[in-house]
Amino acid sequence: MPLAIRKGGQCAFCVFRTSEWLAPSCWQPVQLQNGARPYSRTAFGRPLSSSPSRNGRAPTKGRLPSRSRSQPPPDFQRGRLMPRSGLRVPPEQAVTGNYNLFPRTETAYGVFGKLLIEQVTLLRKRLQNREHRVVAAWGITSNLELERKLTSFGESIKECTRRAENGIVSKAENPLFYRLRQAFVLGNVKELVSEMKYAFINHVVSSGFTTQDNANQEKLADLRYPIEWFPATRAMQRTVHLHVGPTNSGKTYHALQKLEAAATGVYAGPLRLLAHEVYSRFNAKGKPCALVTGEERRVPEGLTHLMSSCTVEMVPLNAVMDVAVIDEIQMMSDAERGWAWTQAFLGVQAKEVHLCGELRTIQLVTDLCKALGDELVIHRYERLSPLKTETKSLRGDLKRLEKGDAVILFSRVAIHAMKADIEKATGKRCAVVYGSLPPETRAQQAALFNDPNNDYDFLVASDAVGMGLNLSIKRIIFEATSKHDGIGFRLIKTSEIKQIAGRAGRYKTASDAMKKDTLDAAGEELVKVDEEKKKPVENIGLVTTLENFDLPIVKRAMETDAEPLKTAGIFPPSNILLRFANYFPPKTPFSYIVLRLHEISSLHPSFHLCRLKEQIEVADLIQPYNLTNMDRIVFMSAPVAIREAGFSDVITEFADCVAKQTGGELVDLQSLNLELLEMDIHAHPQGSKGYLKESEALHKALTLYLWLSYRFAGIFRSQALAFHVKGLVEEKIDQCLGEVHWDAARRKQLTKLRRKAVEDQVIEMEAAEDLGEGLDSAVERRTPREKDGSDTDETFEDQATEMASEGADREVLSGANVPILPPSEGAKYDSANV
Repeated sequence: MPLAIRKGGQCAFCVFRTSEWLAPSCWQPVQLQNGARPYSRTAFGRPLSSSPSRNGRAPTKGRLPSRSRSQPPPDFQRGRLMPRSGLRVPPEQAVTGNYNLFPRTETAYGVFGKLLIEQVTLLRKRLQNREHRVVAAWGITSNLELERKLTSFGESIKECTRRAENGIVSKAENPLFYRLRQAFVLGNVKELVSEMKYAFINHVVSSGFTTQDNANQEKLADLRYPIEWFPATRAMQRTVHLHVGPTNSGKTYHALQKLEAAATGVYAGPLRLLAHEVYSRFNAKGKPCALVTGEERRVPEGLTHLMSSCTVEMVPLNAVMDVAVIDEIQMMSDAERGWAWTQAFLGVQAKEVHLCGELRTIQLVTDLCKALGDELVIHRYERLSPLKTETKSLRGDLKRLEKGDAVILFSRVAIHAMKADIEKATGKRCAVVYGSLPPETRAQQAALFNDPNNDYDFLVASDAVGMGLNLSIKRIIFEATSKHDGIGFRLIKTSEIKQIAGRAGRYKTASDAMKKDTLDAAGEELVKVDEEKKKPVENIGLVTTLENFDLPIVKRAMETDAEPLKTAGIFPPSNILLRFANYFPPKTPFSYIVLRLHEISSLHPSFHLCRLKEQIEVADLIQPYNLTNMDRIVFMSAPVAIREAGFSDVITEFADCVAKQTGGELVDLQSLNLELLEMDIHAHPQGSKGYLKESEALHKALTLYLWLSYRFAGIFRSQALAFHVKGLVEEKIDQCLGEVHWDAARRKQLTKLRRKAVEDQVIEMEAAEDLGEGLDSAVERRTPREKDGSDTDETFEDQATEMASEGADREVLSGANVPILPPSEGAKYDSANV
């Protein structure tokens, strides 16, 4: 029985009679694969196919078939009204039968095809105006030739859409449509614009490839066996120790004990904060240890052997050592940074490799060890203190906070606004911790919070606390369970919630934290039996939320086991990328070469290829400059904030310095607004808020300068001055953040937006469960973010303001290293060993 929906002026029976003969008719569209329908009008104005009617004759376009059970009565065909239906067919049309009372709707693919054609038109305008210099690098020498190529490309778009409406949508059978559709699903129109540009470059450049060229490219793009990228490591017989357990179980502590007892070794962590903690701990104990991150090197005097603490991207692969500790190994499945953990695990030349992570890593690590031929020893740990989810939230009332509470947020600006609100509501002091905080400041803030004898009762922090920072937290309070990822709010994953929540209920007293702050460098410690007498009688970790609607999300996550890891991320080393680039003409855009490698690469089922982020845009920006391919790889690996106003000028000026091999003195660079430091934060035309925005952009530019100074030391020579200026900028930023406040209306607006996003995604999660998928399946459909929300979201001045603004489509920025392997810095830090 067809569903009849009553409309104004019609009774339900009349509506039903109309729907009865319309709904099940043989001439209506029949649903085919992926929503394609054979009789719908396409984006290009004609039917795609036809099917015979029940009497064996093909229906005529625009004409109904012969009378059947579902055909309207004769009076209707003669132009008369059905009783109280309000439907009329003009007599002149009824006589000929050439009427279309209910026009057929377009398919989803047909509508998407229209969007693609519109994007081709916009691409034409961009290439003819702003990007005319780029076109010349593709071998197009005139506007006439460009127009001919674009017309041909437009026809290809139309053809791939027609094939999709006929049900041909797979990657193998309709690759162009598949890539464009995937880009739109993952990143909306912004990602579609980038993919459309690549598709056009591919259309232009690939027309000149011979069969042999394609065969050579496919051979180099065979990435099925990344374990063979490190032959020197494969010649070793390593022992892999996998330390697994929940948060606060002592696994990282045990691994660091092995590293501390070794003569040579390395610690690799996900954040520079953790690397700094291990560096500080070892040196405080009299064991010399170096600190190596992307933009900073600290080497103690008298260090004659390899002992370093570094971010995971900077693990030395060509140095033989006794012990390597790789923390948070579950991040090797990350869609963007996972390559760094996989590279460190597969390539580090250590006799003992200690991996620390979650239980869900066991199967994948076991499979990889079998393929590597390494011996695997699994160490399981239990949580040292119980963890409990509370039955009630704080209901948005900050006065309900208790001593030892930590409020978790996902934006640096939001962190400082929350700090001000808590101090105003409670009259107590509040410490802050987030990823981009200078290490010395973070250690000071942690000490203030850990001390039970002062009035710093609360902590406001980013999700960096989930990575193992040494903090004595009694209760974790999620200010939100969703996070803005540049497109909209998305729920954070089950594993992230559990990891952050697990930091509640530290197995020690706050005074112990002050006495032994350096004991627990990565946030895991094993407390001796005699210390148990010092801890409170009841040391239960508690978890709750600030708002009621977030609490069910946390409860569900805490009761759910995270899905086992299925794949490890990889990215082709620089030597493979350089060899692949040799098969293209000298002026071929390097962005196209990288995208081409991604497109045709073949992978083993145990690995996935990490996604590109800003690298493609960086490659296009520096394309006009006379750089070697290795120089281009270096710039594509750099930490950039390309969405910041004026940051494109910074990148191009730095590239120009490298191309000319001169001009890299800090005071000579025109794109750096160093005069900002002489201005009072309130003297800015837009007030302290505008000053904060510009100072953060300057801070990112100085970070990039320092990063490049370690790769092009002869060009960017003002390293000491850059560190000094960076410190001055950080002081100005702290001044601005100290004045950040959220009024009640702004907080209410953000809460309303988040609540709607949570409700929508809960529906998706329930649908995923009905289909037998995991809780994170619906979340995974959205673009992932960096693990430390403060780094990812620090460019959002205010989430509520951003969501309320038109489009709310600013990109998520990240200061973390991007997934192209770091360039060679001598044998010690090479990207592949031999």
